[in-house]
Amino acid sequence: MTGKLVVNLHKLARFTNLALPFLAGLFFLAGLRISFYFHFLTVSFLFLNFLNAFYLFGQRGHSLLRNFGILGQGRYILESIGPELRQYLYLNDTEERPFNRNERSEVYRKAQNINSASSFGSQKDFDATEVKVRHAMFPIRKSQLKPSDVTFGEERGCPNAYTMKRPFIISAMSFGSLGESAVRCFARGAKQAGILMNTGEGGYPKYHLEEGCDLIFQMGTAKFGVRHPDGSLDDDKLKALAAKDSIKMIEIKFSQGAKPGKGGLLPKEKITDEIAALRGVTKGEDVISPPSHRECTDLESAVRFIRHVQRISELPVGIKMAMGNAVEFHGLVDEMKRQDVFPDWITIDGSEGGTGAAPKAFMDRVGLPLFPALKRADDILTEHEVRNRLKIIASGKLVGPGRQMIAFCLGADAIASARGHMLAIGCIQAMQCGNNTCPIGITTHDPDLQRGLEVDLKAQRIANYVQNLEHDLEELLCATGCRSVQELSFEHLYVPKDSTLNTFIGSSH
Repeated sequence: MTGKLVVNLHKLARFTNLALPFLAGLFFLAGLRISFYFHFLTVSFLFLNFLNAFYLFGQRGHSLLRNFGILGQGRYILESIGPELRQYLYLNDTEERPFNRNERSEVYRKAQNINSASSFGSQKDFDATEVKVRHAMFPIRKSQLKPSDVTFGEERGCPNAYTMKRPFIISAMSFGSLGESAVRCFARGAKQAGILMNTGEGGYPKYHLEEGCDLIFQMGTAKFGVRHPDGSLDDDKLKALAAKDSIKMIEIKFSQGAKPGKGGLLPKEKITDEIAALRGVTKGEDVISPPSHRECTDLESAVRFIRHVQRISELPVGIKMAMGNAVEFHGLVDEMKRQDVFPDWITIDGSEGGTGAAPKAFMDRVGLPLFPALKRADDILTEHEVRNRLKIIASGKLVGPGRQMIAFCLGADAIASARGHMLAIGCIQAMQCGNNTCPIGITTHDPDLQRGLEVDLKAQRIANYVQNLEHDLEELLCATGCRSVQELSFEHLYVPKDSTLNTFIGSSH
């Protein structure tokens, strides 16, 4: 007969409730008769008795504490440290979310210039759902590769067209979501690596500009930094900002992968006097951006707004969006053709993308994942014979060269990543981005926590990470026989019939 160990917590709690006053009395007597030092235990147990009595009879908000007293507090303690226990003790190398230990380790090693080669075999499942890159029978040498330059604005003859030498972008992270030290780390690292950094929708990009890297200024739905008091675009402010040497391009954010259909959110805990001034908001209140631009009420007005921003800024102008209904995207492209107005790029942001704060239902259940969204966008633009009118930037959990390579094969011209660069400067995936308590000092404005970021050191790790990503990308290109990312196509992928990507592709036609 097999037995099962069962702990009667109710009886254990009653025993604890009796034992606490008994032990307090026992230590009090021991302090009187044996040694004064026992009174230290007396005081401790008197405190535990007071706390237990408060849980049982004083508070009313927690039923568990009202029934089990101090013993019930153990449950909340274990729950609070559960993520750390799972991360470091119980989950294996491929189980964590959003990034598992293998994925994080690869970024850490690249950032520290440590060889990230693996041994013995892959830990992937190979279960007929894994998308793979097809290699060529006769790979080429690195000396045969072409430069992977990407020029934005060339299709419409923009007078200030911008050319990227490396197809990597530090994706949108605002000052507000990030602290000052983190912004400086990313911006300084971007300058060393020779890549673009997106400012995010945080208003006037003070610290981004001070570091002197090339920037994409992101205009969110609230238009922080370039707005009138009513939230509409202030043309003069935009023109003045676009005239700055570091601002190379403008991105109009229509939606974000982690919360499409929902405006940005900056919790009040993260709003300092400086951030309130830069954004023009009230300190002590959550900052919630509207779900859409005031100027964009339908497809016609949205395309007209893109043209307006292009004319005012005289810079390459793109849009960022998460893919929803393919019919709407068809309609958007039709309207672009009708007005003969195209953005210089579209950033396709997958629903697996990250954010500082978002409702869980939006993060879990709204929007398309990046790969099917990317394929769908590329197919629709090709179908309308306008794929050559703009570039596509892919964004969404692209921290490693493998997923980046798949994105290139699905139509991306460049890669934008935020969390990859966060990991490169030491992010441990504590998932406290919206609480102002980031233990690494990245997504917090607490000066005691920010001091953990040594800007020069972390900036160099950004540069290392980018250089090693480029190295791996070149190795993968050689394996496919392609001389640049522009030669990659869907034919360079093996997509099993049971793959989620194949399911989405089938449903889009």
